[in-house]
Amino acid sequence: MLFNSIAFFAFIGIFLPVYFFLKGKPRLWLCLLGSYFFYSCWDYRFLSLILISTLIDYTVGLMLGAESDKKRRKRLLVISLIVNLGFLAFFKYCNFFVESFQDLVLSLGMTPSFNTLHIILPVGISFYTFQSMSYTIDVYYKKIPVEPDFLKFATFISFFPQLVAGPIVRAKEFLPQFSMDKKFDWNRFNSGTGQMVWGFFKKIVVADSLAPFIDQCFAAPETFSSLHLMVGVIFYSFQIYCDFSGYSDIAIGLARTMGFDFPDNFKTPYFSTGFSEFWQRWHITLSSWFKDYVYIPLGGSRNGTFNTYKNTMLTNLLSGFWHGASWVFVFWGFLHGIYIIIQRLIGPHFGRFMDTIRVPKMGKAAINIFLVYTATCFAWIFFRSSGFGNALEVITGIGKFENFTFGSIVNKFWFVKGVLVIGLLLTVEIADLKFNFSHLVRNQPIFRVVSFATILMLIAFFGTFGSNAFIYFVF
Repeated sequence: MLFNSIAFFAFIGIFLPVYFFLKGKPRLWLCLLGSYFFYSCWDYRFLSLILISTLIDYTVGLMLGAESDKKRRKRLLVISLIVNLGFLAFFKYCNFFVESFQDLVLSLGMTPSFNTLHIILPVGISFYTFQSMSYTIDVYYKKIPVEPDFLKFATFISFFPQLVAGPIVRAKEFLPQFSMDKKFDWNRFNSGTGQMVWGFFKKIVVADSLAPFIDQCFAAPETFSSLHLMVGVIFYSFQIYCDFSGYSDIAIGLARTMGFDFPDNFKTPYFSTGFSEFWQRWHITLSSWFKDYVYIPLGGSRNGTFNTYKNTMLTNLLSGFWHGASWVFVFWGFLHGIYIIIQRLIGPHFGRFMDTIRVPKMGKAAINIFLVYTATCFAWIFFRSSGFGNALEVITGIGKFENFTFGSIVNKFWFVKGVLVIGLLLTVEIADLKFNFSHLVRNQPIFRVVSFATILMLIAFFGTFGSNAFIYFVF
């Protein structure tokens, strides 16, 4: 079930009144069964994967809570990791490894005698797997108490607002919230609905309006001018941002109307002045997950500069691999690892150079933002491309620097609409940064009514409707 579909609004129209009518365990049962129904609208068969992960991690958690022997506790954790990562590896990466091995065999002059399997990728498996794993890891390290209530734990794993595309909510943040009955609160309802509306604006008005231009560019890059391809890459940077952050806004806003608090997942990432800052603003819950469960256990920034860079690169490579079973995603992660390492190597020298030539503070920020955004866009080419050949065609096409005239843009309507909706987005984000506009909307009824009405009008006027799936559903 898509957030941007009639079915979702019908579901919410029934679910929310019943949710606030019920209390205690009946309300939790409604959340659990509603979440299972929500997920089964894609493919009911994959509910079994969620149920198996839930049962195993719940059982492992109970056994960890009762076990004091270090070796036995470690075995229990390993069981949880094998099951969760095993499902993820089979459904998401099995064909990737088979195809990579086939390519290796062919490169050696031999003919492979096996084929890939017809495996369907379960929606959201990367998200709920990481969420479930964080619970058992935290229980193992005694950072959180064991959750004895199976109903609460199962609802935590499958809670439908963020089940299929995040944000990834940790057990220590989410499970305690199930112990409190949520009363209907107009302030929460208004602010949550406002964030949902803004999320729909990002998805329907910005992301879906940019999609036709971008799809055209990457489908046949050799047929377009350098300017056309460059615009396509810039448009994609905003499509991926608005598509994913739009989903996060809808999920966070919906949870808030129900009385739950989720962490922010995006904070205007394209205004970052450094690559480390970018990952503190982009997909924040995944970045913090990799930091806490991969980077720090590897050693983090301890044990010298070389190990710091090694751990940085490994974490970014795994992050790229998490995003998709393809070498272009791994390379995308590699690029971001390189960016962070280069920033740490030359960043201080570059800062001193700008001080020497007396670049003002605002100028420094603008230069850094431009450099970070440009490098990020270059990496997005690989993220969006179907393969390295496709990416190189786009890069080569831009690198020719041919025909930088407005007439070389094939579809003027898509271009003008794209520039206009991106301009609207940036206007709101800059206003929020400068004047804390979102605070006024939350706390001033007049601002709230005007902003809601304006955004709804913009959605109606500029929206591209068609229930397009969210990009991160395939990750």
